[in-house]
Amino acid sequence: MASDNKGKIVIISSPSGGGKTSICRKLLSRRRKQEGWRFSVSYTTRNPRVGERSGREYHFVGSEEFDRLAARGEFAEHFQVHLYKYGTPRGALEQVLRSGGVMLLDVDVKGAAKIRREFPEAISIFILPPSIEALRQRLTLRGTETREQLNVRFENAVEEMQRGVKQTKYGFEYVVVNEDLGKAVQQVLDIIGAHDCRIENLDQEQLKRITG
Repeated sequence: MASDNKGKIVIISSPSGGGKTSICRKLLSRRRKQEGWRFSVSYTTRNPRVGERSGREYHFVGSEEFDRLAARGEFAEHFQVHLYKYGTPRGALEQVLRSGGVMLLDVDVKGAAKIRREFPEAISIFILPPSIEALRQRLTLRGTETREQLNVRFENAVEEMQRGVKQTKYGFEYVVVNEDLGKAVQQVLDIIGAHDCRIENLDQEQLKRITG
């Protein structure tokens, strides 16, 4: 009964170490044969980590190039997070809404709020770690930051969790606790599927024919 003609923007947000990137990767792996599922590749000024490639995980650019893109209005949202700048390209979001499919966005809490304001039809899901202790352990085990960077990420992560859960202005519709990755991925899939059944998303012409 839901309309299949319009694409979906799915915001997956969490504090650093919450698991949003792992969940997005698993979702795309499970849906790789389903036409139209894709990942929004953000721009960032940070350096690539081992194994990352520009254009796949991120578009890696210098600070001056990032600022030029922002000045031209190329980003749906952009913020400085921790020590680096991140931005979500606007054109890809507009294209998927026109042509159909599902666009997954891996963004922080503030970025999610900005995208929700510009694209109110977006599905917003906040990912939580099972505990503060688990979050600290995940960040430490990654081994990708200096002690200073790790402390900044942890402090910001705690603040983001408080904002994401307690402050309604950030507008998250759903919360998933990522204690078991497989279960969390399935819950996100269930949310995306159930979203079509919300009354405002139903095909109104078909609904009228059924109900009279």
